[in-house]
Amino acid sequence: MGKYTKDDIFRMIRDEDVEFIRLQFTDIFGVLKNLAITTSQLEKALNNRIMFDGSAIDGFVGIEESDLYLHPDLDTFTIFPWRPQKGKVARFICDIYYPDGRPFDGDSRAVLKRVLAQAASEGCRFLIGPECEFFLFHLDDNGIPTTLTHEQAGYFDVSPMDLGENARRDIDLTMEEMGYRVDGSHHEYAAAQHEIDLHYSEALEAADTIETFRLAARTIARRHGLHATFMPKPCSGVHGSGMHINISMLKNGINVFSDENNPNGLSREALYFIGGLMEHIPGMTAILNPLVNSYKRLITGYEAPRYNAWSSTNRSMLVRVPALRGFNTRIELRSPDSAANPYLTLALCIAAGMDGIRREIMPPASVEKSISDMTEEEIAGRGIASLPASLGEALARMREDSFTAGVIGEHIRKHFLSAKSAEWNEFIQQVTDWELKNYLSRF
Repeated sequence: MGKYTKDDIFRMIRDEDVEFIRLQFTDIFGVLKNLAITTSQLEKALNNRIMFDGSAIDGFVGIEESDLYLHPDLDTFTIFPWRPQKGKVARFICDIYYPDGRPFDGDSRAVLKRVLAQAASEGCRFLIGPECEFFLFHLDDNGIPTTLTHEQAGYFDVSPMDLGENARRDIDLTMEEMGYRVDGSHHEYAAAQHEIDLHYSEALEAADTIETFRLAARTIARRHGLHATFMPKPCSGVHGSGMHINISMLKNGINVFSDENNPNGLSREALYFIGGLMEHIPGMTAILNPLVNSYKRLITGYEAPRYNAWSSTNRSMLVRVPALRGFNTRIELRSPDSAANPYLTLALCIAAGMDGIRREIMPPASVEKSISDMTEEEIAGRGIASLPASLGEALARMREDSFTAGVIGEHIRKHFLSAKSAEWNEFIQQVTDWELKNYLSRF
């Protein structure tokens, strides 16, 4: 993306006939929000004087301290291609500040910027390549999303089996029209499931891109009479949707994860980074997999990781190291799902890996055999631990984890735990159709 000045912004808005501007930000749960202004308020916005009521956003502030300010990041300026060509609509992604000029403690984008600043002080930059999976379902007659689809396509299928191909193509083209690069897209395993791989970029830009992608996907899907859902597991008995994160670390423009002198082509830094991810993943999981529904994806049989293990070949592991080496050497974390807050997810992944490097945490031996083919005794004998199996278990691990608390800060930690604990407690009180089907007549 470009590096814009205020003069650049005024010129582009004038030349492109922009009349409406959305000031976007993300809440602690990863949900995109915005405040809309007309171009008459542009100078005020660029001077960071647009205020909003933070008490109206879950997890932000109380009514007694509700005033917060939006600071537009000029480099995130883009024009929405799907809006009218006369009187266009543009957007900025914003950072959030207190009235006294301090960064807001509940701003997850600020959390990522803080982690990246610490890494930069150690000479490190990170390139992130997200793989975004989602479902395209029909809307009912009232425009309400369903889980219905007419298609029966599978992995890499094409039309006429893949009835979502046109929508997926238009999402790709829309992202590229907005200035983002798409590496590829295809139909996934389940009927109506799709994947779009976004080109790698600097970590902050990657998180912004994920949020922009979700908005674009939903918007373009609606134009095709469909609903794009990033719910991790909307249907039983099929693959769920993940958000695999590919990470490369650079120093002086060199990918330090690569070492051609080692048999596997990986440097000690790469191994330490994996070690940090694996050590801290139990306490991070509630952020990376934030819904009750998330844990219905993390089960055996659907290529989603259930165990805390790594591999250079097996795609079902938590951490995989794809075959490419040299500058393209990367570490792929496969547990995050499509509902995760991208800013907190990347902040935790980078911080965990950096902690592994600083403390020289060597991971256990890689696991090339499928864990689903192992006996429980073999799994235990190799010291392979399970990931948290439910949101309740993940929240319990997060509560006792000082590392995650140190990265995301007390404000986000407190409000996230409170909201998600309430969500979990509400869920476990529900009597499901499955329970009625299996128990009502028998007992």
